[in-house]
Amino acid sequence: MSVVPSAKQLEFLSWEFGVFFHFVIRTFYEGHRDWDERPMPLEGFNPPEIDCDGWIRTVRDAGAKYAILVCKHHDGFANWPSKYTEYNIANTPYMGGKGDVVRDFTEACRKYGIKVGFYYSPAQWGSRKMDPREYDDYFIGQIGELLTGYGKIDYLWFDGCGSEGHEFDRERIIAAIRSMQPEITIFNMWDPDTRWVENEDGVAGIANGSVLRGSDGTAVFLPAECDCRMREANWFYSDADAHTVKSVDELIGLYYLSVGCGANLLINIGPGRDGKLPEPDAKRLLEFGAEIRRRFSNPVAAGFERRGDKYVVKLGGRKLVNHLVLAEDITSGERIRRFKVTGNIPVAGGHVQLYEGLTVGHKRIIMFPTVRVSELTVEVTECECGHALKSAEAFYVERA
Repeated sequence: MSVVPSAKQLEFLSWEFGVFFHFVIRTFYEGHRDWDERPMPLEGFNPPEIDCDGWIRTVRDAGAKYAILVCKHHDGFANWPSKYTEYNIANTPYMGGKGDVVRDFTEACRKYGIKVGFYYSPAQWGSRKMDPREYDDYFIGQIGELLTGYGKIDYLWFDGCGSEGHEFDRERIIAAIRSMQPEITIFNMWDPDTRWVENEDGVAGIANGSVLRGSDGTAVFLPAECDCRMREANWFYSDADAHTVKSVDELIGLYYLSVGCGANLLINIGPGRDGKLPEPDAKRLLEFGAEIRRRFSNPVAAGFERRGDKYVVKLGGRKLVNHLVLAEDITSGERIRRFKVTGNIPVAGGHVQLYEGLTVGHKRIIMFPTVRVSELTVEVTECECGHALKSAEAFYVERA
């Protein structure tokens, strides 16, 4: 029997593409690294402004559906006026201690119709030593400020890095989170609705599916998210690496290997010390969004006729085509295990196989050599009974 996704998991997959923002006190200290324990004094956090409106307007214009703000990273600095630590934005020179990046971010997201995500690192260095129970209280207290002070939060992004050696009271923490935000989607840890793809390269791969099976054979539906950096090595802004901003061609490749393989893509940009998005990163994000629209806004044909285990996409005459975008109806689970795509090319004896794949899931972007055909056939060759495609669109993508 298929493992069925929850409503929030289906919604998460429909977001497809999001933007991550690493912007805390470390932004203002060039060269610092995770866990280096080098001091980052509060007086260093003093940008002329923090343009969250501009950040999120760019997210919207690029076509992304959600955004995630780093609220607290491993250093412990709180991007909001937290009463649980002195190491927070209220004790910096920024806006005379009246700033709140979390509030500005959430208000911008709502203004532009973008889903709101918060990143929170459970672990931190540089704080006073606490016993496990006290630290859990601190954790729940800060999460409570974030989840009760800013309206509905769509996504909570936990980073597992650095939590080794501390055994959190997971049941207590999750119960608190779920009671404060019953509809929230949780990434990665303890009671997850989504999972990390196990790399920071933006790649799920062609074998990706949303159903995972444990060593005992138990199956769970857990869609993947593929996070990656816009720049080669740094999550936070650096003066030294603007030349490493990914090309549109590389970003499109990551899109095919994430969204095109049934996962979400999360691209990180580190806002600069002026509180704005660096121009090269913002420009590239917008170019990337424009290229997605160029490729996938005008299908040659959409829809299909079902013939048993075959789905036939008719093009309305012989036309050039080189992409097929499939979506499975996964409300009852992912049921397609293997499939192949053929095109009717008369000179090749009727039909030529163009592609062979595994899962379809939420979305499968299939690219093949340009051919002129009047129909494409998707044949399901291995499945659970009850499989059904939700949509099929054929495209001809010309070189830009």
